[in-house]
Amino acid sequence: MSNDPPIIIPAPSSSISPATIIFLHGLGDDANGWTDLVSQFHAAHKLPHLKWILPNAPQNRDVMAQAWFMPKPFSPIPMPKRSGEPDPEEDDEEDDEEGMMKSVEYICGLIDKEVEAGVPAERLVVGGFSQGCAISLLLGLMSRYKAKLGGVVGLSGYLPLSGRVGKMMEDRKEEGQDTSQTKWFLGHGSRDQLVPKWMFMRYKDQIEGWEGERVEAKLYEGMGHSTVGAEVRDLCGWLERAVPENEA
Repeated sequence: MSNDPPIIIPAPSSSISPATIIFLHGLGDDANGWTDLVSQFHAAHKLPHLKWILPNAPQNRDVMAQAWFMPKPFSPIPMPKRSGEPDPEEDDEEDDEEGMMKSVEYICGLIDKEVEAGVPAERLVVGGFSQGCAISLLLGLMSRYKAKLGGVVGLSGYLPLSGRVGKMMEDRKEEGQDTSQTKWFLGHGSRDQLVPKWMFMRYKDQIEGWEGERVEAKLYEGMGHSTVGAEVRDLCGWLERAVPENEA
């Protein structure tokens, strides 16, 4: 089933350095669920140079909701392998890789259109919440736009296919292709009941190991599977630095 058209919110003011953020909703939500966030920024006269594209995931008949991929059940406690640590390769077996990569390619198509319209890849940010976070992380790490984007945002999500991604990142480093300038903002709630905190801590450590000081990661005490004012303010400040209004 095809995706409904995205909601496109133009930048309130013109800029000599246009920038775009593509932000993906979570499971069961849709693009309309994030228009209020954009309105908050505009009402506060923040990020006036930023164009927002809010895509819609296709309807998934199996879960009776809009979904970027088939979800898998999570446990609040990581299932250990024999060494006592969770095994990323075992996690990969449960991931809907086909559905995930189809969604990644759909978002890459939206990026293509922005680049064709004159927005440089380094002035593009891709981000998302929950399932949208998972797709954004995969896109930033293993798509044809890996290492080219200005930034990636991951809120209240996790890194799927982590075993495969880890192997690819190690191969990249060994081949001397570790030249990414992409900046990362990762946020999660300490009381998230849907995506356990341990999943955030694990993928945060992984991405920090691959991307180093370009990663800004924050755990918000008391926050559930949602956003709070502190996270929104931190995201705004990060976007101002990742894609500044008038880049020289």
